[in-house]
Amino acid sequence: MSQEQSPFHTGELAIQERAGVREQVAGFGSRAIRTFMPDQHREFFSLLSLLLVGSLDADGYPSASVLWGPPGFARSPEPTRLRIDNLPQADDPLAANLEAGTRLGILGLEWPTRRRNRMNGRVLARDGKGFTVGVEQSFGNCPKYIQARSHQPVSRIASPALQGEGLDPRWLSLVSRSDTLFIASQHADPLRGGVDVSHRGGPPGFLRLGADGRLWLPDYAGNRLFNTLGNLLQDPRCGLLFIDFDNGDLLHLHAEAELFWPGSQPSIPWPAGAEPARAKGSAYGLVSRAGRSLSPAAAVFVERVLEQDRRFAAT
Repeated sequence: MSQEQSPFHTGELAIQERAGVREQVAGFGSRAIRTFMPDQHREFFSLLSLLLVGSLDADGYPSASVLWGPPGFARSPEPTRLRIDNLPQADDPLAANLEAGTRLGILGLEWPTRRRNRMNGRVLARDGKGFTVGVEQSFGNCPKYIQARSHQPVSRIASPALQGEGLDPRWLSLVSRSDTLFIASQHADPLRGGVDVSHRGGPPGFLRLGADGRLWLPDYAGNRLFNTLGNLLQDPRCGLLFIDFDNGDLLHLHAEAELFWPGSQPSIPWPAGAEPARAKGSAYGLVSRAGRSLSPAAAVFVERVLEQDRRFAAT
């Protein structure tokens, strides 16, 4: 398949080539990545009470955000559109990034069943109650490494965020015990580019802080499309979102990523089960450039965990 026919941009193709899977995923990608949402995906989004959204600020820096509402707040009136009946709160990065024509990456994740689907597109319209996104790419995602959880919505009030540079000690405890994060990245290819937001998970503590101050993130075997890695190869800027599922805190980080392949990365003391998988074999080195944290007193996350299945969902 020629590059002109491929749904992947040059960064994704380069990573697939390096990993030795380019030919294997070429046919799958052309079938699985659609320019519309199939009925199954349309129904799936209508069942959700939470969406993850990747967006870009005025300088092109990605951020990962979260939106929520009662089931049905996200709905697809037609296969090429997704209507979201909610707007980000004033203290969320998405609030400043949500304009007509803006590219977004959207991840729908059903926590109890670990199902997830992604949709990338552009904002077609925004009004006082929500916004509509035109579909450019729609595809399913691998459910590996998602922790099964149940949630109950709680109210919150937008409040001033605590901001700082680098990895503040107040944030490290959340990062060090997290089993889940979301990463937003982007590529400027006019045809195949856009914004992606993706789930990354592992056993608690799968992230490691190196002696050089970098956050190290192992890249496990997944669907082998390498959307995030392909984006980061072309533009290392990324946005990370951590959710404290116990008290509702959110941690947004801006970082720059460097990709390391086997034999090129420093020795990192990964916890058991968290070593980079051989099928990919790569790891991220993330240097935090700016961040912000919402304190428990200032803001409560959209949903509080009632029950949590702590099994490491690796299948």
